Amino acid sequence: MQSLSKRLSAVANLVKKDSVIADIGTDHGYIPVYLYKAGVIKGAVAADVNEKPLSSCEALVMQEELSAVIKTRLSNGLDHILPDEYDTVIIAGMGGELIADILSRADVRDKHIIVNPMTHPETARKYLYDNGFDINNDIIVKDGRHYYSVFDARYTGEILPKSRADYYLGNIRDFSNKEYFEHLLNYLNNKLKSGEDLKDVIKAVEEKL
Repeated sequence: MQSLSKRLSAVANLVKKDSVIADIGTDHGYIPVYLYKAGVIKGAVAADVNEKPLSSCEALVMQEELSAVIKTRLSNGLDHILPDEYDTVIIAGMGGELIADILSRADVRDKHIIVNPMTHPETARKYLYDNGFDINNDIIVKDGRHYYSVFDARYTGEILPKSRADYYLGNIRDFSNKEYFEHLLNYLNNKLKSGEDLKDVIKAVEEKL
């Protein structure tokens, strides 16, 4: 069975046993194929907005003889996936702004949401918090030279007051990876120099180090 990268493994590890997933931006389809062969999921819809990566996914699904359980779909986000086709949505490998946009165009209040923003995870967290979702696992993963955020959420309907620091730190519980948070501080300080007032966020991050 083909192994996943550390980033994709962190995503896959948040999927619950016997789920049926919608994998948005599936690219080559590695996550649904891996999860099915590992006995974690019952089935999947593997979707991508572009035909070329979807063709690669279709080829892998056929090669692994999984066409009966993994459907492929040309879809912009969840636009062409029916609500009863999945109970878990994975959106990995795209920016936080696009993740927020995809979620805003679908009713996912009864779904388990797993996201991996490549950039601006604070934007994805803000959308979830502002729309009544609670973030559970919030993980920082190092894969090669880069760090990635991976987190999951469920709808509670409760919108609690959140600070800007909450959007950047979310529900992260493990602050042992000093390198990541130093990188985050550099990013915030550069934004501060460009005129954005982020002193409260910087202070919150510094208190965790």
